[in-house]
Amino acid sequence: MKAQTIKKIQPIIPAKQQVYLDGPQSREHELGFAWRVFKQLIKGMRTLHFVGPCITVFGSARFDEKHKYYIAAREFGKRISEIGFTTMTGGGPGIMEAANRGAFENNGNSVGCNVQLPFEQKPNPYMQHSITFEHFFVRKVLLKKYSYAFIIMPGGFGTLDEFFETLTLIQTKTMTQFPIVIYGTEYHKDLIEYCNYLVEAGTISAADMKLVLLTDNIDEAMQHILTYITGNYKVKPRKKNWWLFEKR
Repeated sequence: MKAQTIKKIQPIIPAKQQVYLDGPQSREHELGFAWRVFKQLIKGMRTLHFVGPCITVFGSARFDEKHKYYIAAREFGKRISEIGFTTMTGGGPGIMEAANRGAFENNGNSVGCNVQLPFEQKPNPYMQHSITFEHFFVRKVLLKKYSYAFIIMPGGFGTLDEFFETLTLIQTKTMTQFPIVIYGTEYHKDLIEYCNYLVEAGTISAADMKLVLLTDNIDEAMQHILTYITGNYKVKPRKKNWWLFEKR
């Protein structure tokens, strides 16, 4: 299946000015910032409301298609489509492209939540729907809101941030029974050792890591996900409403 022109929804964003964390601004500026965030959330929700239950794949933007982790992520996308779920990623290149590509080429649903960056982060062509956000925190909300499982592939600071935020949401019961697969035992062994140290130190409980599986086996990973999804995911029919300008 060839890549097609994706449906991109990009919020109207003014010239990039990284001032929203620089302390109090004028009231007009703060109101404008809040309004832009609200618009991005609404656009994201409208775009993703009907894409179906998702599994989100996180990972580096820097691996090319010959890399073993790109190949594995592509297979994950295929497997996700085979169990009837939508593959969701950050919408960029590397691991994100691979997972989207695996689903897309297998006639599955494939979506992405991109973010404006000065480098790397260009939308990949293997998505039916893609939306670009100005701020990371809006993007991360939507990457988690519609997903019932998470696959952590090798990556850098951004991937680790997404991993630990997901763990925090599970630990605080904001999300419950949502499985996490960490793929790549050699790459992640020190990370898991540190998490085990946190258990020993008493700063987290052993139960906090119960939903986390570290593996190099895609079959094992998908079985881990299915074990929890079977009981956790409940079908909720979503009816499109003409008065919200939703096409039937």
